[in-house]
Amino acid sequence: MRLALGVEYDGSDFHGWQRLTAHGEAGGPPTLQSTLEAALSSVADAPIETTCAGRTDAGVHGECQVVHFDTDVVRAPRAWMLGTTSRLPPAMRIRWCREVPDDFSARFSARARRYRYRLLNHQVRPALGRQWLAWERRLLDVPAMHRAAQQLLGERDFSAFRTVHCQAAHARRELQRLDVTREGEFVTFHVQANAFLHHQVRNMVGSLLEVGAGERPEGWIAEVLASGDRTLAGP
Repeated sequence: MRLALGVEYDGSDFHGWQRLTAHGEAGGPPTLQSTLEAALSSVADAPIETTCAGRTDAGVHGECQVVHFDTDVVRAPRAWMLGTTSRLPPAMRIRWCREVPDDFSARFSARARRYRYRLLNHQVRPALGRQWLAWERRLLDVPAMHRAAQQLLGERDFSAFRTVHCQAAHARRELQRLDVTREGEFVTFHVQANAFLHHQVRNMVGSLLEVGAGERPEGWIAEVLASGDRTLAGP
């Protein structure tokens, strides 16, 4: 049968989602996938391999990363959830487990992926909760950033915002939402797309910060997008 999981994790001490080779993980930080598969395999008493909705980078956290796996081992969903969580480090847990049809795919059945990118907009770096925050000392014009962000919506070629290490076959993605809001000293970017490129979110945020700091006009974002040139985008 095929089972789906909702996985929550603090990615601070992991080398991103994707499993590396045994040699690649030896002596270094583990990956989230290898850690999850080890726990699942312990519960099943058999090797388990997983497929996720989207691979996250090092330092990215997950509130509900959807994962699926196939197994002949019969366990109640509650047993998978509790047994796996008990074998995971404190920075990971299984939020839910359910049986799904054989044609379900955590990757290809996903209708959208959502990211929330938060930063502290203050002259002094954060102390509490710093693993959850980026930091920007320059005073940001959040309404200008939000207006600029709307130029990125729709199905477009996001080559200007992908890293050179991106392995995607093409750079066309449908950006469905990019809202920039402020609450006191905190600025939040709410991002939703059908899929993301490697480092796409952080590169879009870095570019919007240039607008928010008054270094670039709002229309510059559209120019960068049209150029397809990563070197023209923000840091």
